[in-house]
This record gives sequence, structure tokens and C-alpha cells, in this order.
Amino acid sequence: MKADLNVSKYMISKLITLKADMDISEAIEIFLKHKISGAPVVDDSGQLIGLFSEADCIDSYLSCAYNENAGCGSVGDSMSDDVITVDANADIIEAARVFKENRLRRIPVTDHGKLVGQISRHDLLRAIHDNGWA
Repeated sequence: MKADLNVSKYMISKLITLKADMDISEAIEIFLKHKISGAPVVDDSGQLIGLFSEADCIDSYLSCAYNENAGCGSVGDSMSDDVITVDANADIIEAARVFKENRLRRIPVTDHGKLVGQISRHDLLRAIHDNGWA
């Protein structure tokens, strides 16, 4: 099996991203409009600072309902900031290990800390198929 195929060959580079100061209701609108279940959160320089998902939205709204709050805060208040990433120059085998060890659906791809893409399990399957590994 070839192990010299870079993640960058199979990643998606056109991503919908969020900002930490964005209202959660705005993030929900983006999720619904684009039919996505989560998005990376970046700062003004494009550095990855977290991930925000449907589950984070639900957790936030449950907390708001329980506490009878009018607003549910910002993406930055509820995002996951302990993000597992893979480097754009990593090979597909390394990405497969990260998927297996962490049971993730998608992994942000970075280059020197800057978000450059995302690779999903589906993308990994495409790499397996394209290279005749299955």
C-alpha cells in the first residue's frame, strides 16, 4: 500500500468557517442553509481556534432553557477548543490512524496552525478507492 499520498490531495479546501464572537443563532442559520453539522472556528488571521457543532448548539440551548436566559451566547462560549488536527503534508495513513483513534467524522487540516482544509471519513474512503486499496 502506498503511504506517500498527502492529505492535501483529498481534503476539501473551501470551508464554511465561523468566528468566536458570532451569535449561536447565526451559526444555526449557517448550518441549516449549507446543510452542515459543524464548522471550524477561526480568528481574524485564519488560525484555527475551535470547532462548533450541532451538538454544541443543542447543549447551549438546553442550558439557556434550563436557566431561562433570553440569549444563548456566542459560538466562542460553547465551541470545543481542544481540536485534533492533521497537517496538510501528512499522509493518508496518518489521517486514517487519527480517525480510528479518535472516532471523528472530520478532521481540520492545518499548515503551521492556519486552517487550510478539512478531511472527512468520506474523503478517506475516496483515497482508498482511488488507489485500489479496496
